[in-house]
Amino acid sequence: HAIALAYGPWAADGMAAGETAEGLRRRGFTPLAPEAAVAALGRWVNAPEPAPVVAEVDWSRFVAAFTAARPSRLFDRVAPAPVPEAQRPEADAATSGLRARLAALPATGQENLLVDLVRAEAAAVLGHDSTDQVPAGRAFRELGFDSLAAVQLRDRLGRTTGLTLPSTVVFDHPSAAELARFLRTELVAGAADGGPAVGVVAARPAADEPIAIVSMACRFPGGVSSPQELWELLLDGGDAIGPMPTDRGWDLAALFDSDPDRVGTSYARSGGFLDGVADFDAAFFGINPREALAMDPQQRLLLHTTWETFERAGIDPHRVRGSATGVFMGTNGQDYATLLLGARSEVEGYQATGNGASVVSGRLAYSFGLHGPAVTVDTACSSSLVALHLAAQALRSGECDLALAGGVTVMSTPGAFLEFSRQRGLAADGRVKAFGADADGTGWGEGVGVLLLQRLSDARRDGRRILAVVRGSAVNQDGASNGLTAPNGPAQQRVIRQALANAGLTPADVDAIEAHGTGTTLGDPIEAQALTAAYGPDRPADRPLWLGSVKSNIGHTQAAAGAASLIKMVLALRHGTLPATLHADEPSPHVDWAASPLALLTEARPWEPAGRPRRAGVSSFGISGTNAHVILEQAPAEELVDPAGSVDPAGRAGPGGAAPGSAAGGAGVPWPVS
Repeated sequence: HAIALAYGPWAADGMAAGETAEGLRRRGFTPLAPEAAVAALGRWVNAPEPAPVVAEVDWSRFVAAFTAARPSRLFDRVAPAPVPEAQRPEADAATSGLRARLAALPATGQENLLVDLVRAEAAAVLGHDSTDQVPAGRAFRELGFDSLAAVQLRDRLGRTTGLTLPSTVVFDHPSAAELARFLRTELVAGAADGGPAVGVVAARPAADEPIAIVSMACRFPGGVSSPQELWELLLDGGDAIGPMPTDRGWDLAALFDSDPDRVGTSYARSGGFLDGVADFDAAFFGINPREALAMDPQQRLLLHTTWETFERAGIDPHRVRGSATGVFMGTNGQDYATLLLGARSEVEGYQATGNGASVVSGRLAYSFGLHGPAVTVDTACSSSLVALHLAAQALRSGECDLALAGGVTVMSTPGAFLEFSRQRGLAADGRVKAFGADADGTGWGEGVGVLLLQRLSDARRDGRRILAVVRGSAVNQDGASNGLTAPNGPAQQRVIRQALANAGLTPADVDAIEAHGTGTTLGDPIEAQALTAAYGPDRPADRPLWLGSVKSNIGHTQAAAGAASLIKMVLALRHGTLPATLHADEPSPHVDWAASPLALLTEARPWEPAGRPRRAGVSSFGISGTNAHVILEQAPAEELVDPAGSVDPAGRAGPGGAAPGSAAGGAGVPWPVS
């Protein structure tokens, strides 16, 4: 009969020599002496077993590593149950001394001491001479820990602290900072009462509590890299639309054709594009080059922008690790994956996480160590406004204490231009002429916007700078409307009325509308009619409802469009100015302006106080039929400060003295071309 003889590693020269042999010994495999291995061949060649294995295994060591991540009964017959190591007298003295040192320190000092302890033991396990190569916030897995190293770190910490630690402790608390917090709860009496890593169920907040916007960060076309720069663009009447990018591998010569029926081409060759979308400081976020290459640029942009959002709130991004912070991010496509088809050897193993929609939010939670809900929202063009609505609900329900909300779109391929060219839905010059007589279609743009939300009472307690308040919001669906993608006026009316009801306001309490306003000949008149029906009743004749759209400046930024609208109106609330809407000097003849309370912002105008806080409605309607409306309110009077100081630059340095993406940081990530 046939025999298949398998060997474990052999000693002496070969694949299992040197450092490899030492690593195998650590895992319980002792390399076989060649003479003994050859002799075994003679003994087993006629054995009755069809597939014998010849290996020298230290079962207690091997099984400890094998079961570190999850329990297994596979080796119960060959590995005896582990016997707890008896505590030596000198170990007892050491652990008593550690507890005494901790008792003499304040909470911050206790945590710092334990972080240093964990880093030192981890460095010893990995064979490092110092703790410099073990950053407190970096995941053990990223530092090179495997199952065996995790067991060794568990054992070393057990001896040092006197604690009986589970075999999964390094997996349950996957960085030095998080493991130190856990050790503190076990070593210090009362520490579990307030540690950020401990799951304490908070009291449910009031269902109608207003939500404060405490920070914002963004990147949009026209070189806009901050809310201040967006505001400057709006005040200057800036037009950020430009030619298609030349750094993405698009065949621009073959892409354009003025004939809208020609397959594979676009009759528009302009849009609102971001600069340098391949730039990414991967090392800053602890991401290796292969993984960075596999990551959709949308994920990369969100990492940078989220870091800036925390800093603008005066929050150290490292200190949110373990906090009950939620992530609600909008997206409407991941076309970057198509570019990786020709680069599989470079990115295999990272494509799923680099291009999965769920990871758009999940990577932020992972990278910053956030324990609140993490939800990716795809309702197309309404995604980021729906994300804010869900974030506000999560805050009010007590599911999280802080929430990141926003959206991102980067067009890695020109697919959106091709699709809408066939539908004749694009403006030929790429410009959105919202509610204008010359409206001839939408113009695609891209961008990223992130807002940090907190319950108003908590924001006041924590001394946060409150930029604006979310008074109410609502989301609904068109249902069976006049076509899958056709806008539905009655549904828009319903979502507006619901948002007003949720805010406890009447139509007359709102001064201005930041419209969806995509510049299409069908969509804009339907939206104007819905606004007239929802906001028209009981509105004073001398107080028109001012109407505008940021899309006229930067294009339709798709999943980031709602975030752009929110950031624009927060800035307008604070500065007391309503920016002009471009390309609408002559209002659309398809809207009965005379019979409507609407007044188009053909020029910038002061936003005069009306004896109450300023308020604005913001709309977004998705091509899938999901509609959202949010009502923003000026920050409470006691919170008002110099508007220029409300969104101060995120110039604080990150680790190593450089903010992510700065010149001192990492290089750009190559843009694959399929």
